[in-house]
Amino acid sequence: MTAYLGQAFVYLVAAVIMVPLAKRFGLGSVLGYLVAGVVIGPLTGLVGAETETLQHVAEFGVVIMLFLVGLELQPQMLWQMRSKLIGLGGMQVAGSALLISGTALLFSVDWRMAVAIGLIFALSSTAIVLQSHGEKGWSHTEGGRSSFSVLLFQDIAVIPILAFLPFLAMPEPDVVADLVHGGAEMAGAAGEHHADDSLADLPPMIYGLAVIGAISIVIIVGQFLSTPLFRFVAKSGLREVFTATALALVVGISALMSMVGLSPALGTFLAGVVLANSEFRHELESNIEPFKGLLLGLFFITVGAGISFTVLVDNLGFLIGVTVAVIFAKALVLYLLSIVFKVRGSDRWILTLSLAQAGEFGFVLLAFSLQVNVLTPEMVELLAMVVALSMFLTPLLFILLEKVLMPRLEKANNEQQEEDVIDEKGQVIIAGVGRFGQIVNRLLLANGVSTTVLDHEAQRVDLLRQICIKSYFGDATRLELLHTAGIDEASLLVVAIDDRERAIHLVQEVKRHYPNLTVLARAFDRGDEYQLEHAGADIVVKETYHSALYMGGEALKALGYHPFQAENLKQAFNQVELESHPELRADWISTKHEKGISASYKELFIKLDGALVQAMKKDRSDTHSHEERGWTPPPAGYDDLLEAQQAGHTDGKARSGQ
Repeated sequence: MTAYLGQAFVYLVAAVIMVPLAKRFGLGSVLGYLVAGVVIGPLTGLVGAETETLQHVAEFGVVIMLFLVGLELQPQMLWQMRSKLIGLGGMQVAGSALLISGTALLFSVDWRMAVAIGLIFALSSTAIVLQSHGEKGWSHTEGGRSSFSVLLFQDIAVIPILAFLPFLAMPEPDVVADLVHGGAEMAGAAGEHHADDSLADLPPMIYGLAVIGAISIVIIVGQFLSTPLFRFVAKSGLREVFTATALALVVGISALMSMVGLSPALGTFLAGVVLANSEFRHELESNIEPFKGLLLGLFFITVGAGISFTVLVDNLGFLIGVTVAVIFAKALVLYLLSIVFKVRGSDRWILTLSLAQAGEFGFVLLAFSLQVNVLTPEMVELLAMVVALSMFLTPLLFILLEKVLMPRLEKANNEQQEEDVIDEKGQVIIAGVGRFGQIVNRLLLANGVSTTVLDHEAQRVDLLRQICIKSYFGDATRLELLHTAGIDEASLLVVAIDDRERAIHLVQEVKRHYPNLTVLARAFDRGDEYQLEHAGADIVVKETYHSALYMGGEALKALGYHPFQAENLKQAFNQVELESHPELRADWISTKHEKGISASYKELFIKLDGALVQAMKKDRSDTHSHEERGWTPPPAGYDDLLEAQQAGHTDGKARSGQ
């Protein structure tokens, strides 16, 4: 017992230390887990043979992950993915397998081994890709969706690959004595699972019926039996029982799929899709998500711990060469396919670099290939190391993509596109039309105020044009473009640029050349607000201030405060903020060269908080009754009644809110 607790402690401490460090330096959690595994495994030897057993347990994290992914997809969405699922996914597996197999043949590898190697390396890591895409917010991009389609096809392709590998068996089997050697141990249990399936020896027709029956059971249970079951469990009011039920569902489906020789991950994904419209979907997600994160983290640690420094050092040149060749070959195939399927820009590189590695199913297929005498033990040991190294390098590819390629692609795309010809001039010029500028623009247009909208992101401009909002591509910080946009005749300039430095520079330049023009600017925080005011902006609005103040008022009303009193408290809060603003700004401007917050600014801020407390106490001491206040919010539907009255369809009752 002590030994198991000690090992668990080592794994947990390694994750707790390395993952936050990796996230802090922008390396992503996956690389943190992998490095943690290397540290406690080959580097220090704190963990040993149990790593291989844990890896098979941790692979269940991939199963849970695909179940959760399925919960996010409705059947009609899956049907919409069919072209990329079958077309892009099928061509990726076939193209990668052919290119890698052909390359292996050039180095005098037996054709049977070459085909097996090509099929094994054609698959990618579902665990790493989906985890990283979720962290970086790429899951809902075109590149992320295309990557998911390919990964889903790969999971399906594992079944026919396993069925095909025995036909590539070498003529003289000699594997029993070496079954426990090297790389076989990395996935022996998983490979044996496929060989020992209880239904594997059934006649083809009966086996096919068994597979159809298993899939039908998953659909029937998910569609008709799951809701009554979850309702029954939910009535108990015990969260842990609901969690146990959710886990039992996932484990049961995995066992059923394994029994008929199908991928457990594929089965649970199907179950997730079936349950996507369930009223318990969100509850299932919140209960199972922690297990997914823990098991996936454990899986990545075991991959890192499974790297053998001895094998790596003895075959360093060979392993690096093969790993780079595999990544390059798969990236080439994916890049060409992205052109065929019209995946453009940064999405093309997300698809290309995300799937360029070998995947966790590679360990399963390598062990199975050894078992059916397709590959030799020595070759399996080396190829398993290639799979692990390619997975280890994938987070580095993501860093390259995120930090280097994507900013350059965006910049090149903007620079290559010529600025639009501005054929209309508005009363107001809006620089930057992101989430903030869009609302300002829509309000002005709704009140008949003409605007000229400028933005330096071509994709954003194209998107706005699709929803019939006229906008122009161009760099609003260039005075020449502002002149073309009609700044000489404009009444206002609204600065809503996402880049703080560019926004401050724009305000300075405009005020220098057009001192009489009224400039309104969006600020991110207090410091940004002070700088924009110092640059000359006439009106500065912090983007979250008023929405936060509004929510604070709603919180007071939810706690039982009368709406009139809540409104007064908001106004009092705002008044104190306005009164303290000049003094705070003057101190901040005078001490902005200092690192951090100056002592004088801190003292003023504490003074502000004290003034707020006193103002709140003063207003709360008001003893007027609710009836005496004579104020209450308009009733529900008031705006609709008022609009109808203005259209001449109702009487004056709307005016009083009746």
